[in-house]
Amino acid sequence: MDPPSGPRMLIARMPISDCRSVLAEDIPRATAKRLADHNSGRLLLEKCLEHWELPIGSLEVLRTQHRAPYLSWLNGVWRNEPLPGISIGHSGDWAVCALIEPGYWIGIDAEPKDRGIQTNAFDMMAKGKELDFLIENSKIAIETWTAKEAVQKAEKLGMHLNPRDINLTEYNVESFIHDDLMVSVSWREAGDAPRSAEDDLLDATLEAMKDNPNFSVGCKTTRNNV
Repeated sequence: MDPPSGPRMLIARMPISDCRSVLAEDIPRATAKRLADHNSGRLLLEKCLEHWELPIGSLEVLRTQHRAPYLSWLNGVWRNEPLPGISIGHSGDWAVCALIEPGYWIGIDAEPKDRGIQTNAFDMMAKGKELDFLIENSKIAIETWTAKEAVQKAEKLGMHLNPRDINLTEYNVESFIHDDLMVSVSWREAGDAPRSAEDDLLDATLEAMKDNPNFSVGCKTTRNNV
């Protein structure tokens, strides 16, 4: 899929299937459909990362306190190059994925373009004049819904950001139709990155070096010749 203009992005989709991914999470008691959705999304992420020329075997997907996924170098790899922002979604028979260059966060959402939303559900995603406008123009409801979900993901807040409080004019968000899907992508400059165990270790080492001028880090090996 063609990405919007702006920072470097990669947007892709693939059919959901019974597959596996090295980036998949363990989901106990998940249904077969839930596993297929999750694994297909993570396999698509793998393919996108390969296209981005990143080493899959050195990466893992972690989550923020609000369950937003993000890329991290595996502990022990000792690499600190910034990584692209990621977002994954599922819709019907499709998994979708978006990557964006380091320094940005991204969110993607997709739904069948002809999917209808009952008017009595409009007040779950809009209020005031926007709600009145949606009631009078119900055909744009699915675009509005996917755009707001994309914003929730780009902000890394999910449903902790009430869609009724999202004014789409205040965000970078673009929606487009690709074959049978309505796709929305939102992006923003990245906020603070979650800390890793290696970050904590490096900071502790630095503090120890400041407190003790004789502190040193290294390794000592002994080899006995027989």
